[in-house]
Amino acid sequence: MAYFPSSLTMQDAASELQPGLDAIRSGFADIDLSRLERFDSAAVAALLVWRRAAQSAGLSLRIAGVPADLQSLANLYGVAELLTY
Repeated sequence: MAYFPSSLTMQDAASELQPGLDAIRSGFADIDLSRLERFDSAAVAALLVWRRAAQSAGLSLRIAGVPADLQSLANLYGVAELLTY
């Protein structure tokens, strides 16, 4: 079962982190961003936290539906190669 956040901004990233972590702890390492309507640099940080949690659980994080602007942010911060799209 994938996790589908609709917003990952500085204002709501902390509350959105937990459902993603819960999904990973349940063995689901799929994050689908196709419903993501609002995001900022906090989205990149959340993806890195989820990646680290998946690795710790022995899973490979799979990210789908990445908006082009979010991919550009990850490229700008030099972390795009750490995220599997």
